[in-house]
Amino acid sequence: MTTELRKIFNTEAFRYDRVRPTYPPQIFDDLASAGVPPPASVLEIGPGTGKATVPLAERGYRVVAVELGPALAEVARANLAAFPGVTVEVADFEQWPLPETGFDVVLAATAFHWIDPAIRVEKSADALRPGGLLATVTTHHIRGGTLEFFARVQEHYERWDPKTDPDQRLRPAAEIPVDDEEIRHRFEAPVFHRYEWEATYATGDYLDLLLTYSPTRSLPPEAREGLLTAIGRLIDEQHNGRVVKRYLSELRLGRRR
Repeated sequence: MTTELRKIFNTEAFRYDRVRPTYPPQIFDDLASAGVPPPASVLEIGPGTGKATVPLAERGYRVVAVELGPALAEVARANLAAFPGVTVEVADFEQWPLPETGFDVVLAATAFHWIDPAIRVEKSADALRPGGLLATVTTHHIRGGTLEFFARVQEHYERWDPKTDPDQRLRPAAEIPVDDEEIRHRFEAPVFHRYEWEATYATGDYLDLLLTYSPTRSLPPEAREGLLTAIGRLIDEQHNGRVVKRYLSELRLGRRR
């Protein structure tokens, strides 16, 4: 099921590029400060439309980006056309043949969890030169922003999506645990950097954002339409057509043993 879900993003390439947020610039500053400043070589797993690739390219990194979805890759190439040091390849990372020369960095921005758990750590380590860095970015929706909206919207999810946990509530950043167990056998103890930030969405943009999330896209059409209609009405009628969402972005840096 995970394999099928991760293909959903390719059906929404232009919407994804328009409404998905970029990443805090400090992520790329902290990456460089970890001993891999530009023009280090980067293998990026799952670049999507280039939300992290563009900032890397702007800083002067040399990037090979491996993207599963051809439509996403096409948009990424357009966004990166001004950067000759970037290559976007269409492939399944699990099957993609590694070059003989190791990379300085393997980066996965909100994509590592989509890769087969039996393969992702081992292949990432094999793709790196000795001492190279695995950099994974995870993004969490956390407590904050328009609090009343996110409390009320839970009712609509429970109505239209039977898989919704009735006890699910947003947590503050301090309650989001770090995870280093998976990579310990191939990497030194990782360093974590965390960044909290907010984004404001008008009704239409927020509904479009939801359509780039796999749980929303995988709903039956009638349930998806019912959910989006209810959420749009809630934003328009109770919040003047605008909501604020608070995020936690976490950068995990693990050095290959």
